[in-house]
Amino acid sequence: MTRKNQHVVPHADGWAVKGEGNGKATAVFRTQKEATARAEEIARHQGADTKIHGRDGRIRAGNSYGHDPCPPKDKK
Repeated sequence: MTRKNQHVVPHADGWAVKGEGNGKATAVFRTQKEATARAEEIARHQGADTKIHGRDGRIRAGNSYGHDPCPPKDKK
């Protein structure tokens, strides 16, 4: 299975979930919250990342569900 980062992007009908590099949306939702939940579900299954875009198209948040070769170090 290919790991594709899942992007939540503005769409004419609300918000779309798009796999990185895909021309078409995987799914379209009325709210960004619904689209984000679906993107996270797909990313967890694939071991990929989510990239949540704002209305201006810029990435404003994201999460990683895959193997991180450079995990954050615990600074306790």
